Amino acid sequence: MGRIICLMGRSATGKDTIFKRLAQDPQLGLCRIVPYTTRPIREGEKDGVDYFFTHEDVFQALRSSGRIIEERAYHTIHGLWRYFTVNDGQLQDEEKDYITIGTLEAYRKLQDHFGSDKLIPVMIELEDGVRLQRALDRERAQEVPKYEEMCRRFLADCQDFSQEKVREAGIARTFCNDDLEKCLMEIREYLTEKGHFHK
Repeated sequence: MGRIICLMGRSATGKDTIFKRLAQDPQLGLCRIVPYTTRPIREGEKDGVDYFFTHEDVFQALRSSGRIIEERAYHTIHGLWRYFTVNDGQLQDEEKDYITIGTLEAYRKLQDHFGSDKLIPVMIELEDGVRLQRALDRERAQEVPKYEEMCRRFLADCQDFSQEKVREAGIARTFCNDDLEKCLMEIREYLTEKGHFHK
């Protein structure tokens, strides 16, 4: 495989939208890595596109067979939710570059597995008040809103994506998503100017 762009950021920073736009950019020519999760599917998400939505027994079977590349577990208001990347054939092509969404923890585990030279971090940021409003709007649109879990995740992100942890991960460049098109332009310029991808 080529290199992996790992898109990261706190909840409601717009990662999903940026991910989709970058993955669809023919100039970058990226292949998606679809992660797995045991959390319930949200309104508007598609199985096999946003995530592979699965169950605890499937996770345990994949772990037993040694096919889990990285994993994270969150004790939420609604129970244990897992997120994980699987060696399932998605990374077979040696000529392709890939993109995935993850956390700082996932990024560091992917570095350990593939080597730091294979990972390109893209950290998305957004002012907390704007993030909170976006998260609330998104949750309100769900058939069964999970406001308690939204609040838990919002607060947990403050620790998981602290400036100290970002620095420890060696991430010096971040991208503010207060203007989507401007943010996308800056990310594309970063990837091309650093010589990671051809225009």
